[in-house]
Amino acid sequence: MRRIDRRTALKAGGVLAVTALASCVDNESATAVPTSSVPAGPTSPAAAGPTVPAAAAPDWNGLRSGLDGTLHLRGESGYPAAHQLFNPRFDSIQPAAVVRAATTDDVRESILFARQNGLVCVPKGGGHSYVGASTVAGGLVVDVGPMSSVGYSDDVVTVGAGAKLYDVHAQLDKDGRSLPTGTCPTVGVAGLALGGGMGVHTRTYGLTSDRILSMEVVTADGVVRTAGPTQDADLYWALRGGGGGNLGIVTSFRLATIPASKLGLFTLTWPEASVAAALRGWQRFAHEAPMTAWANFHIDAQSNGTLSIHAVGVSTTGSASAAAEQLESFVGSKATSRSITVKTHMQAVTYLGGGTTSARTGFLAGSDVLRGPMDAATITRLLAAVKAAARAKVPASAILDPLGGQAAKQPQGGAAWPWRSALAVIQWYSGLPAHPSAAALRAAQNFVTSGHRAVAAASAGGYVNYIEAGRSVSSYYGSSLARLRAVKAEYDPTDFFKASHAAFG
Repeated sequence: MRRIDRRTALKAGGVLAVTALASCVDNESATAVPTSSVPAGPTSPAAAGPTVPAAAAPDWNGLRSGLDGTLHLRGESGYPAAHQLFNPRFDSIQPAAVVRAATTDDVRESILFARQNGLVCVPKGGGHSYVGASTVAGGLVVDVGPMSSVGYSDDVVTVGAGAKLYDVHAQLDKDGRSLPTGTCPTVGVAGLALGGGMGVHTRTYGLTSDRILSMEVVTADGVVRTAGPTQDADLYWALRGGGGGNLGIVTSFRLATIPASKLGLFTLTWPEASVAAALRGWQRFAHEAPMTAWANFHIDAQSNGTLSIHAVGVSTTGSASAAAEQLESFVGSKATSRSITVKTHMQAVTYLGGGTTSARTGFLAGSDVLRGPMDAATITRLLAAVKAAARAKVPASAILDPLGGQAAKQPQGGAAWPWRSALAVIQWYSGLPAHPSAAALRAAQNFVTSGHRAVAAASAGGYVNYIEAGRSVSSYYGSSLARLRAVKAEYDPTDFFKASHAAFG
């Protein structure tokens, strides 16, 4: 069974299978929100963050002297690395400064400094935001990356907001514990958890955000709060799935862990001629399979104009045979290629993540949340959208991740994540060079837009961790939007934080 690596799978010269099981995403940041119902054409990287008006000479040396962490100003030697994000497409955005925060007090001082000097302030965790939300032209980036400690006791893990997923899993594995997360090893726990957090354990144990017991967060007034079920309960509710960058900068989390058990894994492949039947069968699997079974479905555009179709699945029982057979029975045919294996917790983490780290990668992506199974006409339109990309030699994939099971249940204390009754999330993904041409960006955006249009009749909205430009804010928050706005008015009445493309203030 070959190693899975979604971040590097879409390459020039041929579209390989895009098969990592959860996206490299970390959405924590700020800008204004367009309100069109489907994404507009591609925007330049500089449009990803607001430009800050000139302010009267901030006292950067004063800020630097009060930090335990480090301050990187534009033009200084450490600045080029400090301001980079995961997607090189946003390298041209130049913040005035980046604070590499070492303590909660560093975060607090940075927020107060930004307020005093009229600077837009955005948080950065892993830097994987799809719209470059953790940077801002001329503003202040507060990078919590150094705050990456992981401590475990009595089935509860305390995680610094800067911790990356692989490191969290590696540390927890020493105690035989784990968390339900995505698979990309360099995604920051903060961005993932604040937007929901889907992965191979979603159906068995729920979202990452569902496991949050409490959070330490610095709000726009510089107050350090512990948000939980009985203290700042509205803030706790909003931060569990409402996305990052709207309400404050989270500095640490306490999460309930799960067992680090062996996983059964399978990969099933069908020919292009069977794609419609395979997708119909996968939808039934997503609806009817037991909570211990999970599989996502990949439709990948190949450079020769054809489609590649496969499902990648996991069983938390430790054996994947029954789950693979059930999916094949729903499809109505045996897979033409079939692989089944069992891996330990850390073997699975490394395998599903494509290794222990991930290189910076260019891409453009978006999403649709399926409220239920797609009908035949919608499936036909979806397949046509990917097929058109294949014929145009655009690196493109539609990746369907199932929900249901435990993710359908509201966690104790409630959560803002709005898609409990949904069937699945489609990610529309197009790989790009590090610094793409306008034509390449336009082709990638055309694919994402055609995907949205294809499934519009079945779509309930979008997944906030797969944020994209040009989409209405209501499409990400659904029925949670009104309460989110009320929480925003309570904790950030002056709208200091403006999350990129998903501000609900």
